[in-house]
Amino acid sequence: MPDYNWFEGIPFRAIRFKKEIIEEIHNNFVMRDEDTVIVTYPKSGTHWLIEIVCLIQTKGNPKWIQSVPIWERSPWIDTQSGYSILINKEGPRLITSHLPLHLFPKSFFSSKAKILYLIRNPRDVLVSSYFFWGKTNLIKNPESLRTYFEWFLKGNGTTGDWKNHLTVAQAEAFDKVVQEKMAGFPPELFP
Repeated sequence: MPDYNWFEGIPFRAIRFKKEIIEEIHNNFVMRDEDTVIVTYPKSGTHWLIEIVCLIQTKGNPKWIQSVPIWERSPWIDTQSGYSILINKEGPRLITSHLPLHLFPKSFFSSKAKILYLIRNPRDVLVSSYFFWGKTNLIKNPESLRTYFEWFLKGNGTTGDWKNHLTVAQAEAFDKVVQEKMAGFPPELFP
């Protein structure tokens, strides 16, 4: 897949993610106790959550949101431009990331930084990302939703498969809920 850079067995879209930056973030980025990190799988409502948190931080005053671009208010730690902003940013930082937990900055685990993790139904993520990427020329577009569905199941998303963001216990709990909710549907509907 030429549209991807691989790191730790996970494909990242080459248009946005660089292996060297992800490795630098994982090993050397210093997470501060006062940092807040928004973590999502791509196309899960990330921008909505950033806007909500920014409004909470300003007690509902929209001036900051209206005057400062979203990528400056909550830079993406996993991109070159976001990383450059964050390492020089003073005070409490609002950080955004699509990185799975095992690639997160090591310093997070010894800090008091807070994480807001947003999860969305994988079916909705699939449909949203299919239509989003289909409107761009940034990557190879699938010829159909079925093809994209196959890519999605193989983990060829922006940051690997959807479950990479979950711990083993969370993934098992999720599987149990899905199995309960899918009981009664024909098995061939969800191979």
